[in-house]
Amino acid sequence: MDRLESMRVFAAVAELRGFASAARRLGISPSAATRFVADLEEQLGTRLLQRTTRSVALTDVGARYLERVKRILGDVQEADAAAQAERTVPFGHLSVAAPNVFGRMHVASLMCDFLSTYPSLTGELTLSDGVANLVDDGLDVAVRIGHLEDSSQVARRVGETRRVVVASPSYLKRTKTPKVPKDLSQHKVIHFTALGPPNEWRFVDGSTDLHVPVVAKYVTNSADAAIGHAERNGGLAMVLGYQVADAVREGRLRIVLSAFEPPVLPIHMVYPTSRLLSAKVRAFVELALSSRDWRFVNF
Repeated sequence: MDRLESMRVFAAVAELRGFASAARRLGISPSAATRFVADLEEQLGTRLLQRTTRSVALTDVGARYLERVKRILGDVQEADAAAQAERTVPFGHLSVAAPNVFGRMHVASLMCDFLSTYPSLTGELTLSDGVANLVDDGLDVAVRIGHLEDSSQVARRVGETRRVVVASPSYLKRTKTPKVPKDLSQHKVIHFTALGPPNEWRFVDGSTDLHVPVVAKYVTNSADAAIGHAERNGGLAMVLGYQVADAVREGRLRIVLSAFEPPVLPIHMVYPTSRLLSAKVRAFVELALSSRDWRFVNF
């Protein structure tokens, strides 16, 4: 049997945990699906799946093999697509991942514009503050904020954002506006956990890093919750600039301690190096650069 087709059937069975459901997806009979996987196991000389009357599960060898099979199938799909269509014409399905708040505020509208520009494409947007594995999760592109550590990925810088401390004008009117980071000891602190440990905030003084102890009055893993509490006079919150740019412009929040902010954080679009850069990814990145201003520094 065809080795590549056997891999496709094996991957579908592993994902759907069943031969019948995999067969329906692939448009083949359950018996054919069973033969494809059995043939693959025979060629490899090892069992990839544990079968019972009620379920199908990966063996340890099967789980490791599946990771490589996904990469191979992804590469083949991209190679076939590149050979079958003009490289300048986006086609197919675009899968994008982005952080929760940034995705909701900015990437969602970009996806809408992209799909309107290329109506023959389909799209998928996943919002999560976790760092997804682009290859294993089948993602075409991910938006990431901060400095990248994984050198195996290709990245295109599409913006930047500050890390700012904000409070409502009413709160600052009732208290003494902090002038230096050590003044935080005199204030209510709202801590957004995505930016670091709850017992200290990071600042800089010239070339010196400052790790200032804080005692948080309110701790949350939600940027929206932290910002909302600050707007309701709950205290000082450290968040990312793009999250509060509108609130600052509209006067609902004020930035303090701006002279001590850490260096700006880059905003990148990243995609795997193991795949050809498809026209759809290139078009998505270019649309972001041409139609969006994601430099959240001056506001």
